[in-house]
Amino acid sequence: MRLKDKICIITGGASGIGAACAHVFAREGAKVVVADIHTPTETVDALYVEADVSSKAGAERLVSTTLKRHGRIDVLLNNAGITHAADFLDLAEEDFDRVLRVNLKGMFLCGQAVAREMVKAQTRGAIINMSSVNAVLAIPNQVPYVVSKGGVNQLTKVMAMGLAPHGIRVNGIGPGTIATELAKKAVLGSEAAKAKVMSRTPMGRLGAPDEVANVALFLASDESSYLTGQTIYPDGGRLALNYTV
Repeated sequence: MRLKDKICIITGGASGIGAACAHVFAREGAKVVVADIHTPTETVDALYVEADVSSKAGAERLVSTTLKRHGRIDVLLNNAGITHAADFLDLAEEDFDRVLRVNLKGMFLCGQAVAREMVKAQTRGAIINMSSVNAVLAIPNQVPYVVSKGGVNQLTKVMAMGLAPHGIRVNGIGPGTIATELAKKAVLGSEAAKAKVMSRTPMGRLGAPDEVANVALFLASDESSYLTGQTIYPDGGRLALNYTV
């Protein structure tokens, strides 16, 4: 098992990609801690911590609860994320701020809190930040989401450089359109919207949450021991195509 006895925190782990990662990590021997503001919708062998990662207090409580139960942290998967659809001219300041607090600031806060404990314990750990193809590509009515994911890519790089001397690796995952409830609400609201997404996906299908979880497993495991500061894109070829067929 590739994560045998590793202590792994997954934020936003109650559903979707996060829940898929929790299942895969547990299957590979990890002791999983799921952090979310919602109760998990799927059964997984994990410690559930109700935590708002967009606040410093929430991030620190997540870390302290994990340490109290398991004594250390080996892996952090920063996965919590939200969207808000609005045209640029109509976007409210509070909605812009809300998305960036969760999607970007939350990754900074959790990453910093976890990394400090890893350094203190001399743990050669792994941190994974969930980005998106929309860190590179833009959706006109997803302004704060696109901005936040662009920031995540740069945060991943700067975290990787800052933590490399401590033996902590930091990488990102940038999924394309994955079959989750979040995607249904954001970009798959109708058959026409789904057809549009498929028209710019060379593999011609949505990704499955497990396909993203397997990338996370690779980045969390020693198989990626010489990889840091990178973002891997499980996107069905979307970035390589970069236009609508």
